[in-house]
Amino acid sequence: MPIVHIVLFEFKPTTHHTEIQDACARMLALKDKCLHPTSKALYVKSMVGGRDNSPEGHQGGFTHGFVAQFENEEDRAYYLNEDPAHLEFVKSLGPIILNVRVVDFEPGVF
Repeated sequence: MPIVHIVLFEFKPTTHHTEIQDACARMLALKDKCLHPTSKALYVKSMVGGRDNSPEGHQGGFTHGFVAQFENEEDRAYYLNEDPAHLEFVKSLGPIILNVRVVDFEPGVF
């Protein structure tokens, strides 16, 4: 069953616009950097993201969102816990991220 992985970023107020652009570009680039440990093939099925533009006012400080899709729970687990490209990216965010929210789901499972 596919897994949808949603990530929201709230950047520190001191984060410069160019740092935000760089972090977002690197987040999207994970789709082309993350290799499956066995097949050595790309395994993130899709990755999209951008700056919030909702007029509803419920962002709570989160300004950027990303949606990734994985084929199964095993791929997501590898991505979160072992993939060196993803782990390096997460570590690099420490100085610029104030808060992160993550929601994962299987489409249609309630």
